[in-house]
Amino acid sequence: MNTAKLRSKRVIVTTVAAAALLGVGGTVWATAASADADVQGGDRDRVAAAAVQAAGGGTATDVETSDDAGQAYEVEVRKADGTEVDVALDKNLAVVTQKADTEDGTDTPDRVLSDTERTSAEKAALGAVSGGTVLQVEAGDDGAAYEVEVRGADNVEYDVELDSAFKVLTKNADN
Repeated sequence: MNTAKLRSKRVIVTTVAAAALLGVGGTVWATAASADADVQGGDRDRVAAAAVQAAGGGTATDVETSDDAGQAYEVEVRKADGTEVDVALDKNLAVVTQKADTEDGTDTPDRVLSDTERTSAEKAALGAVSGGTVLQVEAGDDGAAYEVEVRGADNVEYDVELDSAFKVLTKNADN
């Protein structure tokens, strides 16, 4: 028996097995890592532009992949008047659904905040969540005048409710 040939076969088989394991593991990792990720880079720009056009103008505030049948992307668009529109697009960027985003599930948009109200609410919420970044400000319901979503420096999202004088009523970590 040729021992050099046998050793060579062991090295090749071991190398192929390791490569196969790494390839499968790498694929699983990439799939799992991208399943919940926001859409980034040039893809985000393309998808956001399509959604903003469908909504009739505004700014895309959130662009995500969708796990709903027939939808590839879900985009939140904030219009100049402060209202928000949810736009679902297919893989070809055609509109699947489009609806005004409301807190109570009706087709009536939330009260539009003035620039002064929005700025004051942001300032109050950032005072409650040190080092945070405001994600969303809207008119409140259920007793609060304003509701502000803030991502803290610890990467935890907080819901901050304010009264009409911009005093913090509650601050809760978003689950």
